Amino acid sequence: MENDSLAEAVWGETIVQRFSVPYEFPVSFTESLFGIENKTFLEILCRLESDKRHKVLFFVDDGLVEARAGLVDEIGIYCSHHKNSIELVAQPFLVPGGEKIKAELQHVEQMQKILYDYHIDRHSFVVAIGGGAVLDAVGLVAATAHRGVRHIRIPTTVLSQNDSGVGVKNGANLYGTKNYVGTFAPPFAVINDFEFIAGLGERDKIAGMAEAVKVALIRDGDFFEWLEQNADNLATFHKASMARMIQRCAELHMKQIGQGGDPFETGSARPLDYGHWSAHKLESLTRYHLRHGEAVAIGIALDARYSVLSGMLSPGEEDRICFLLEHLGFKLWHSALEMRTISGEPELSSGLRDFREHLGGELTITLLSKIGVGTEVHEMNDDLVMQSIAWLKARQVS
Repeated sequence: MENDSLAEAVWGETIVQRFSVPYEFPVSFTESLFGIENKTFLEILCRLESDKRHKVLFFVDDGLVEARAGLVDEIGIYCSHHKNSIELVAQPFLVPGGEKIKAELQHVEQMQKILYDYHIDRHSFVVAIGGGAVLDAVGLVAATAHRGVRHIRIPTTVLSQNDSGVGVKNGANLYGTKNYVGTFAPPFAVINDFEFIAGLGERDKIAGMAEAVKVALIRDGDFFEWLEQNADNLATFHKASMARMIQRCAELHMKQIGQGGDPFETGSARPLDYGHWSAHKLESLTRYHLRHGEAVAIGIALDARYSVLSGMLSPGEEDRICFLLEHLGFKLWHSALEMRTISGEPELSSGLRDFREHLGGELTITLLSKIGVGTEVHEMNDDLVMQSIAWLKARQVS
């Protein structure tokens, strides 16, 4: 009888489990990371356990190695010099750079197998060196092996140092959808080495600046003015200006993730994705011939014009935004903006549906109410979108 009463009591109740987990990871800014005298990497490895030898496995963007042939040797020499604290379990593995590493899950599976073969456990380190796509894919591997191994990101592009590299997202593409498979998993640490930026080609240096313009537009009007005032230096890749731009952009992204109230995007909003609903679609429509930053620049210009047409942003501000983007080296038109489906519908329109489906819930798009202030809306007028596209085309023609 007593057992029956206990059973009735248990099955008649709901117990709510609630707990919070604090996350903390350093984001370091340095130069010549793998120079023998630079202790940044060593201190990151040892920040929780200073008295042990740490197993480390590297994945390196193969395009980066082509541009910097001595990088693999630098890593080996550095680890050998600090062998009392670092156990390099194998020579760094080269992986495809760009969207290729994310487009086929075979690359993720191959990296998982490497972790398995080298007995990488939850106290070992998986280090990714490369652009945002490499960081995304290696981050997914690290987050899912043993339900999470320690992951250090070393971003090597402007875009990844000032934006994606300091975030908490990992992912790969599937079913033709960007980042359909992924996790939210904060890294163990992020290390930004300006030496990698210095070695980039002009196109990649320019592309990464789009995210700086984006975050300034929605979060920091003073930073936008700084970008305008320093546009000449940035357009010529002046070292101190580039370094300041990257660091301030990273700070703003980190502030949004840490203090914005929704770091794992459980709601319907994507506040840091201003200009991205069309950018993601443009990337796929051009089969990634457009760099992410190049597509974002077009998306920023498109949504700036839309903000004016919808009465949210003062007329003329969209020209100011476009002038800055063009001064930095961006082209704000691509013929993919006019692509149509077989039935005659604009291809770009499906970008809004994809954007909503990625998070679920209602459509939430960030537009501008003034420079430095982003405002969320829940619908987009198709006619105003088409007018915005026509405006961009007219700018290109003139």
